[in-house]
Formats: sequence, C-alpha cells, structure tokens
Amino acid sequence: MKINFTLNGIKTEIDAAPDCRVVDILREDLGLTGTKEGCGAGECGACTILVGDETRLSCLMLAAQLEGLEITTVEGLAVDGSMHPLQEAFVQSGAVQCGFCTPGMLMSAQALLQKNPDPSREEIREGLSGNLCRCTGYQKIVDAVESAAGALSRKENP
Repeated sequence: MKINFTLNGIKTEIDAAPDCRVVDILREDLGLTGTKEGCGAGECGACTILVGDETRLSCLMLAAQLEGLEITTVEGLAVDGSMHPLQEAFVQSGAVQCGFCTPGMLMSAQALLQKNPDPSREEIREGLSGNLCRCTGYQKIVDAVESAAGALSRKENP
C-alpha cells in the first residue's frame, strides 16, 4: 500500500503493509533510529513521535494511519545540523544518561512547550508523565525542560 505523509518537513511516500507498526517503518525502512522501542505495548514512551503537535506512541500506530499526516521524529528537532534548544538543555543539564528514553522525552517536552511555552515544574512533570526513565530520577530532565523553555522564550523575545 502506498502511504503519503510529511516526515520531518519532507513529503514522503512509502510502500508498506497497512498493519506494519510506525516504529518499525521509522527504524527499519527509513533508517530513523532515534525513535526507540522500549516495551512495544505503549507503556514506556520511548517511541514517542509528534503527529501534528500531539504526541503519539509509534509502537501503537499502524502504517495506514500515517496517510496525509505530518510526523516529527527526534531527528526532526535539529535544524541545519544544529541541536534544538531542548536537545542542548538535555546535554547541559545532564538529563541524558543511557539515552534510551531521551528521544521520547524530547518529543513529549517539545509538544508541551508548543502548547505551554512557560510551564511550571509540575506542568513539566505532568507533560512528561507518559515517559519512563530508569537512569536519571527525572530531576535533571525537568531541569532541562525548564531551561529550554527559558532559552526558547529568550530566543523569541530578545
């Protein structure tokens, strides 16, 4: 089945079985290995992508559901080879340890900041609540999102 969608700003057409999982298409067919599969059951958030400006778990999404949509993966955050402020903040805050949950965390944080550019720490925790991390204890991740929100605000309002 031919499926047309926009992936990280680029019109894309793939030929895939309609019941193929999006996480598999991204990783195996399109080589976008930033999206991780943790649990395969929609419990961990490692496979989080953006569909429009909403988060979706790509392990629970089927190829046929991609038709006509705008998809952003973690690879789509960087612009012209430069890290997105969220990515920079994760590195600077020490929010990346093993890195397995990081892509999903980044995508959830991006969705949060698109809707709420100045979230409280509690709102950040709530926005990331569908993403599990076994390494950081979450404090540094919350710090990173808070820092990125400030950086993005300064960038928009110099």
